Amino acid sequence: MKAKSNNKGKPRETTLLRNSLIVLSAILLVLAVGFILWGETPASPMPEALNALESDDQVRVDTGAYLTFSPVDQHYSTGFIFYPGGRVDYRSYAPMAHALATEGYLVIIPRMPLNLAVFGINKAEQVINAYPQVTHWVIGGHSLGGSMAAHYLYQHPDQIEGLVLLASYPASKDDLTRYAGKVLSISGSLDGLATPEKIDSSKLLLPVSTQYLVIQGGNHAFFGWYGDQSGDNPATITRKVQQLTVLLAILPIMQSVSGNE
Repeated sequence: MKAKSNNKGKPRETTLLRNSLIVLSAILLVLAVGFILWGETPASPMPEALNALESDDQVRVDTGAYLTFSPVDQHYSTGFIFYPGGRVDYRSYAPMAHALATEGYLVIIPRMPLNLAVFGINKAEQVINAYPQVTHWVIGGHSLGGSMAAHYLYQHPDQIEGLVLLASYPASKDDLTRYAGKVLSISGSLDGLATPEKIDSSKLLLPVSTQYLVIQGGNHAFFGWYGDQSGDNPATITRKVQQLTVLLAILPIMQSVSGNE
């Protein structure tokens, strides 16, 4: 006589598994929505940044998928692609971009998905393809944006002739020691995020010819115009002084790349 199988536990196990999957899916959905909301609430640009979005008799400003600052009366052959810092509104870097464009350079700041450059590393390729008349390119960025700009350079060293890192450094896997282009690293002595120790430890990833500038009294947030930043230290200089120092340091790189040293 055959023994009867006991299937009484299977429906209950199936129900428990289904309920567990529903709960897990709900948790993942909440986390995903929370992450999107977190990414879509970046540090807002200050009035000085918004004012720099206005075109004038020297610079034409276009907005859209990326901010474009182009000289009005000059033929430009050199461009600067700038990746914004993590969860910082890309408009916050408009004053620096506007000032560089006044000197005769095309400057483009891409808008990153969720305001995180890690999701838009290849934005530079789109920009380069859109401006075939530009024959010299420099790439740079602030904080996370600088790291992702360095990663793009690591993958496309022949496209880019210069790298500018603001309070930033390459990821450990992006060894740029053999890169033959110009590299400039600018940091703040009071930066609470990209600390002097972190900047120093990253030097092994950059060419020996890299130029380093430490802005005494500068901090992390003063590389942009978006207010203060959690985890940062108070600066002992003004934001305007730090911004001017950055501009004056970047210009020789642009001049060298364009052949106008």
